[in-house]
Amino acid sequence: MDPQLHLLHLSSPALPIGAYAYSQGLEYAIEAGWLEGDELAKWFEDGLNLGVAQLDLPVLLRVLAALDVDDGAALDHWNDRLLASRETAELLLEDQQIGAALWRLLGTLNTGELPQLQQRPAYAVAFAVACVHWKIDTGSALQGFAYSWLENQVTAATKLVPLGQSAAQQLLLGLLAKIPDACAKAMTVEDDDIGLSLPGLAMASCHHERQHTRLFRS
Repeated sequence: MDPQLHLLHLSSPALPIGAYAYSQGLEYAIEAGWLEGDELAKWFEDGLNLGVAQLDLPVLLRVLAALDVDDGAALDHWNDRLLASRETAELLLEDQQIGAALWRLLGTLNTGELPQLQQRPAYAVAFAVACVHWKIDTGSALQGFAYSWLENQVTAATKLVPLGQSAAQQLLLGLLAKIPDACAKAMTVEDDDIGLSLPGLAMASCHHERQHTRLFRS
């Protein structure tokens, strides 16, 4: 089967890994009135460029490289590094739960023996394992991961703002154009520079942990 079809499957919001249950602090940011007008698009753009492109995608690249040479020590190192970079209990739990759900799903899809890890897989690590099995090239893997993150965020905003369906698609279409640059940036990030730079996300997630009424788990 064409690897691009496997990528569409892997990036689909219908994939049963529970990503729809998380907003990554967006729920509190909207509740608190932080995001009005064009600020919502800027929140997503910053999340893509200063979060996903600075942490998740560079780790994804390194995990793909480790899998290519069967380097178990490097695989554990980057899995640990990614999980240690989550700044709140909610964000850590989200990464572990989505990663574990995808890991279990891969075990039912005839993807062969999964790598042995010292702790639960982060989502990007499980995503990389799937990409290697289905022979999805590196560039497509990066774009698929970024798209999956972005679509989930816009879907959450559709419920929380709330956005109309047309407005949500206009927002998503405008942000899609940012993905190639984010992926290109991720490929230039050195090992020592991998990490988030999103204090607003960390604060929103901390507040969300204690938010009285909420739709999302993060």
